[in-house]
Amino acid sequence: MKRFYENPKCTSMNRLKPRSYYIPGGKAVYTLLNGMWDFAYFENGDTAGEPEKWDSIPVPSCWQLYGYDNPNYTNINYPFPCDPPFVPDINPAGVYQREFMVDDVSKQTYIVFEGVCSCAEIYINGKLIGFTQGAHLQAEFDITPYVNKGKNTIRVKVYKWSCSSYLEDQDMFRFNGIFRDVYLLSRPKGHITDIDLTTDGDTINIKTDRKAEVSLYDGNILLETKTVNKTGSFTVKKPKLWNAEQPELYTLKFSCAGEEITQKVGFRKIGISDKLELLINGVPVKLKGVNHHDTTPHGGWCMTNEEIYKDLTLMKELNINTVRTSHYPPSPAFLDYCDELGLYVILENDIEIHGITRQNPNVSNGWADIQPNWPADNPLWTKEMTERMKRTVERDKNHASIIMWSTGNESGYGPNYDKMIEWTRQRDQTRLIHCEDASRQGVSDRADIYSRMYLSFGELESAAKNPEITQPVMLCEYSHAMGNGPGDVWDYWELFHKYPKLIGGCIWEWTDHTVIDGGVAKYGGDFKGELTHDSNFCCDGLTFADRSFKAGTYEARAAYAPFRFEINGGKIRFRNLYDFTDMTGFEIRCKVSCDGETVEEKTVELDTKPHKTSVIPLENPLPTVCRLGAAVSVTLLKNGSEIAALEQPLKCRIIPDEEKPLCGLTEDEFHIYAEGERFKYSFSKQYGNFDSIIIDGREQLTEAVRLSAFRANTDNERGGRIALWMFINIWQGENLDREFTKTYDTRVINGIIKVTGSAAGVSRRPYVKYGMTVKILNDGTAKFDFDGKIADNSPTLPRIGFNFTLPLKNNTFKYFGYGPYESYCDMMHHAELGFHESDTDKAYVPYIFPQEHGNHTGVKELTVGDMVFRCEKGMDINVSKYSAHQMYRAKHTDELGEPFATHVRIDYKCKGIGSASCGPTLSSQYCLKDKHILFAFSFSIK
Repeated sequence: MKRFYENPKCTSMNRLKPRSYYIPGGKAVYTLLNGMWDFAYFENGDTAGEPEKWDSIPVPSCWQLYGYDNPNYTNINYPFPCDPPFVPDINPAGVYQREFMVDDVSKQTYIVFEGVCSCAEIYINGKLIGFTQGAHLQAEFDITPYVNKGKNTIRVKVYKWSCSSYLEDQDMFRFNGIFRDVYLLSRPKGHITDIDLTTDGDTINIKTDRKAEVSLYDGNILLETKTVNKTGSFTVKKPKLWNAEQPELYTLKFSCAGEEITQKVGFRKIGISDKLELLINGVPVKLKGVNHHDTTPHGGWCMTNEEIYKDLTLMKELNINTVRTSHYPPSPAFLDYCDELGLYVILENDIEIHGITRQNPNVSNGWADIQPNWPADNPLWTKEMTERMKRTVERDKNHASIIMWSTGNESGYGPNYDKMIEWTRQRDQTRLIHCEDASRQGVSDRADIYSRMYLSFGELESAAKNPEITQPVMLCEYSHAMGNGPGDVWDYWELFHKYPKLIGGCIWEWTDHTVIDGGVAKYGGDFKGELTHDSNFCCDGLTFADRSFKAGTYEARAAYAPFRFEINGGKIRFRNLYDFTDMTGFEIRCKVSCDGETVEEKTVELDTKPHKTSVIPLENPLPTVCRLGAAVSVTLLKNGSEIAALEQPLKCRIIPDEEKPLCGLTEDEFHIYAEGERFKYSFSKQYGNFDSIIIDGREQLTEAVRLSAFRANTDNERGGRIALWMFINIWQGENLDREFTKTYDTRVINGIIKVTGSAAGVSRRPYVKYGMTVKILNDGTAKFDFDGKIADNSPTLPRIGFNFTLPLKNNTFKYFGYGPYESYCDMMHHAELGFHESDTDKAYVPYIFPQEHGNHTGVKELTVGDMVFRCEKGMDINVSKYSAHQMYRAKHTDELGEPFATHVRIDYKCKGIGSASCGPTLSSQYCLKDKHILFAFSFSIK
């Protein structure tokens, strides 16, 4: 049986040519059809007849979120057999219906759909007027011949799948329905259809398909009015230029046939320098970007304008200046806001064909195995792919914020991509063309940018130095922000700033995708009927789904900070990284701290020009000795609001604590005892550590102190826990989640406890063998000196240190180290060195898939309960109300169970975070590769 929606050569009927986006005013009537519609769901859309009964559903919405069908999250795999262009025989459909009014049938009446998935048939008063595919692309129909004066009925039949489903295999929850605005336009005959605006120097060039009177405004000030007969121009003396830092816009108002159309226009020029820099208005610019999917936890693909605006204002707050619309055009309001707020946009076509790589299990899943039947190569798909590019460009061509057209994502490269690029280059010479598929396949010269995903630091630097790459280099995706992370964004930006040719990149991605079910965030595999899914790989946002921030969010904000600074003697060298903005009107707060106390603070105002450096002298000598640590911080503020804060530690000589005499020890067969005025300790000879620490009559432990290398995984390390990962969590191979310690010998020699022992996972050889001395002083201080040898063939450990399990009531803590948010060795640039106070509720981070969190690095002192832990060289610490095993076993936040203790980690080191859930493996400098562990720390009485 032939089905019309399985033909890639004909994916629409009676759909009008794409045009620039606008809502006409004046004599035009705009009727928004959003609201409650009648709705009926059919399991077999092909045989669907007249509904026996109507339910109701809001438009716009995704029907899976209203009880029809179920959500399904899949990244690469198609949720049906890969047999393009065919889809399953039983293809569900949703039928929508409502009434609308037409008051004036002498006008031309149009209906516009901004987003429908996957194929929509439109009926007016019972007559089929057309159909459309292209979920995230605008579709407009002239319904003038079909409407009557007064009441009319529209019915829309939306099929779940169509041949277009093969082109819309983006990494996202799969939803269906009318998910963006739908509206009527009643317009006077002879109206303008299309408007094309470009700028060149001080000139605005205009093309229309009708003669119109056009007025140019600067804000509310009318500059000029003239008649434009299809083509015309305005000249503005010394025009204010548009850029992401200073988004200056002019307004054009078109009058034709009684209609008024308003368009914003910005003067900006995009180019590439001899150094292969990206130029905006002749100035080198770095793209501090993020990828943005349309998603909310309750609305799915359906975002309100308020939600869109919030996303973009939060991006500005985080020093983001670029957004890639992954992987489809956004709603028109998104681009209006980008123009207004100032964000560079890489606008992507609605194409991703990733699942084609999984059609044959006998070949690799890589792009090297491109086959002639793939859509990128296949003439069957030429018309649809090029048409999608045209629809993308024509709707949004007048937006100043768009600096690149992107042909699509992860689809392979072939002749159909050549045709898309050729058409786009002919149509618009004012913007750059982006095509990561071309760069990946070694034909980057077809586009204007050498674009790649997830290059390692070494690979990125090699690209910067490679003379054969003769284009600006950008990472359209990098620093994968899944779960706890990203941990590598700062290091990427060290390279971006170092090499002119590296123009920046876009973090993957803006926010977690999730569906709230019973108050719990759910992901792939949580829903009935998911035949394939990719688990929590959708929880990969720089922000949580509710747009709240995590430590990785603040880390990106620091990496994207519009300044850097260096300490040079008693001076701060401040470098302005803005591209167009000098420091006039900003405040720069400089602070020198030592042991948590501010020893100097000053606020200055500078006029430092973009890309230039100023010197800020300090009044006092920098600290050279300290008890815990010292640092210099610089904070940039505007109108009292913090733009960014960065900090650098100072090298100081540490003043050692005064050594007290040893406490006398007693022992029996199984224990060694120490007792003083405020303390009573018991040290187990079997465990090789303390099993009772009583201070002021209160027991501090609920179980014996243990050496451990185990912690819960992060998403970047999870490996075998989720089958989708294409990397292996090698340290889990040590069976650290089933860890044993072995004490070979415990004895007292000259008043000092000496232990030899080892630790190993079940059925594995010891990963560490060690000797340890413990001195107990007469004031209750216990000083540990650990000397461990890691097995030669042991993989990188996640951490190594000691677990102290305290009563649950000991839930508050204070520390001197990097905080207040969690920090790791590669994710600490957002943090401040000093004293911080917290508790186990605040320390808990509700990652959608529970995982390792709450670490603090560079800690010199920790107070929890009645105990004070110290480490002169600095340690990693973690205080949590959940055990590592509780977090390791749970797959959702409601599966953690009840807290039963306060779990304290005192670690020699904890490995970094990175972004290996999709990005490169963790850089070796942040791995715990030490084979000889020397760890000295102590605890004392508060």
